Amino acid sequence: MRRHSCFVFLFCGIFLPGILGFPQTNTSIDCDSLLPNYEVEPQTSAPPYIIAASFDNFEPGNEVKVTLEALGDAGFKGFNLQAREIDGDVPVGTFKITDPNTKGLECHNTTNSAVSNANSDVKQKITTTWIAPRNVRELQFIATVVQNPENFWVGIQSKTLTPTHSETVNATGKSKRKVCFSV
Repeated sequence: MRRHSCFVFLFCGIFLPGILGFPQTNTSIDCDSLLPNYEVEPQTSAPPYIIAASFDNFEPGNEVKVTLEALGDAGFKGFNLQAREIDGDVPVGTFKITDPNTKGLECHNTTNSAVSNANSDVKQKITTTWIAPRNVRELQFIATVVQNPENFWVGIQSKTLTPTHSETVNATGKSKRKVCFSV
């Protein structure tokens, strides 16, 4: 009898959600390409979503409030949000998870380097907090947003954020500090 009960419990746990039509949350979005695991191509139209940041400038350790929001009644079920240096292809900084509809992801061996959906409920807006790292250049928040498996947008970008170091270092490692002389 005990074996029979175990089988019924296992069967119900595996198959009942699909039979009853409960939403599945098996969407995964690649950390590098930001493409979901769907067989359709991303939308090329203007996305009905925006990414807003609470500051234009940051210093290492600053916390920046980041909001991903639907325009109108577009809504979204899934997303992957990262901070990337301009022309960069890996996430920088980490996120503090503050919204129950979000969860942190590990990309490139860094915990919470990206934020994703914690459930497949339709959302109008999520808010999270990004913590700025050291030694980064100008950056943007970038996201893939999934409205449904047939409609998703890749590469949605925020405004550019600039580090406020007293001395900015470019890719060659040389200082770009301006020197002014009065004559």
